Amino acid sequence: MPGSTDGSTKTMGALTVGALVAVTAYTVALGSNGWLWFGWVVLGLITLALVASRRA
Repeated sequence: MPGSTDGSTKTMGALTVGALVAVTAYTVALGSNGWLWFGWVVLGLITLALVASRRA
């Protein structure tokens, strides 16, 4: 059904948000790490692609 999300898409979204919280907490506590932010951006792009493919 167009516009609906299944369990894997919701799980990926939750993982992406959780990773954002973890990377932000790491940055606040220990300082910025470019590789962590790069990894989060890649994860976010994969999540967006998954959501876009489910809507198509």
